[in-house]
Parts: sequence; structure tokens; C-alpha cells
Amino acid sequence: MYKKYIKRLMDIVLSLAGIIVLFPILLVLWILVRIKLGAPALFTQQRPGKNEKIFKLYKFRSMTDERDEEGNLLPDEDRLTAFGKKLRSTSLDELPELFNILKGDMSVIGPRPLLIKYLPLYNETQKHRHDVRPGLTGLAQINGRNAITWEKKFDYDVEYVNRLSFGLDLRIFWGTVRAVLKREGISSENDATMEAFTGTPAKVPEEKGGNP
Repeated sequence: MYKKYIKRLMDIVLSLAGIIVLFPILLVLWILVRIKLGAPALFTQQRPGKNEKIFKLYKFRSMTDERDEEGNLLPDEDRLTAFGKKLRSTSLDELPELFNILKGDMSVIGPRPLLIKYLPLYNETQKHRHDVRPGLTGLAQINGRNAITWEKKFDYDVEYVNRLSFGLDLRIFWGTVRAVLKREGISSENDATMEAFTGTPAKVPEEKGGNP
């Protein structure tokens, strides 16, 4: 009952209330992004949702469009400004996703929507992260966010799918509030954001028996 009906109803109510209450903040952020990073203020990108259905994700821009002499975008750490870092560390760049939730593309709680190019890289277990709507926040986000490995992040995503309940969503919601206030796990150890996912190596079965 919760998974099929109540969760979606709560998403509609919470996202609509969030948009109304936070509208002044959304407007101020839109103006600031336009001034500091230029147009457009919103970053949009195609992402896979429930059952791998593609939708357009909305976020506030946090990086410039600076390019090298050959026209290629500079690395994230070179394009991520001080203002952009503040947006990310406070998760304010994620607020436009409230419109994705209202539309039904996303849920308040669920596995984060990642890049389309990762779809063929998931193993059979990891693919189950797309059995539910992606979320504004999820189990992985309260257990390390970008500071944990991709494999651990996907383990949390699949665990969420298997254990989905009102109690778990409530725990994740309050855990997210705490993580945002403490600004935990915003970046990985080796990148300004998170290294690209290149696939999980298949486990090699151990040979049985003693030494030859």
C-alpha cells in the first residue's frame, strides 16, 4: 500500500509544499547563479528513472563552461567555483528537482538518478536500483554520499529497493537533514565531485582444493 499509493501521494504533497515555501529562495538562487555563472541558471540533463525510463533532470548550475584551446570542457575541479562549491555543500543546487518530483519523474526518497552512460555498466544486482523512482536523497546519501565507493553506493541503493517502507523513508529524511547541516560526504577523496563509474569487476571464483 505504501509503495504503490501512499509514497507517491506524499511526494506530490511534499514537493508542492516545498516549491511554494521555498519559492523566494529558488528565485534568489536563480538570480545569483545568473550573475555569478551566467545563463542558463538551470542545468538540465537526461537521466534514467524508474524502469530506466529517461527524463530531464533539473538542477542549479554549479560549474562554469570554461573550455581548453581545443574546445573541450575543463575538468570539474577547474570549473567548480567557490560559489558552486557552496551550492553543492548545502545541496541547494538540488532544489529544482522538486519539480521533477511533482511531475512524477522522481521521488523525495530513492536512489540518486545517475548518468545514462552508466546503464550498460551495472551488473544484474545493481540494475535493480531502477526498480523504483530515483530520489532527491537516499540511503547512500546518509551513509557517505560521494565519500564512499560506487559499489558501496549501489549496495545501499539495492538495499533500499528491497527494504522500502515508510519507516525507512522517514529515517533517511532525517538523516539527510543531519548530513546536509554537517556537510558530510560532499566530495570523494580523489575528485572535486565523484570519479566516473567504469563498471564493477566480476568476482573471480575461488579454486577449491589445496596447493598442487
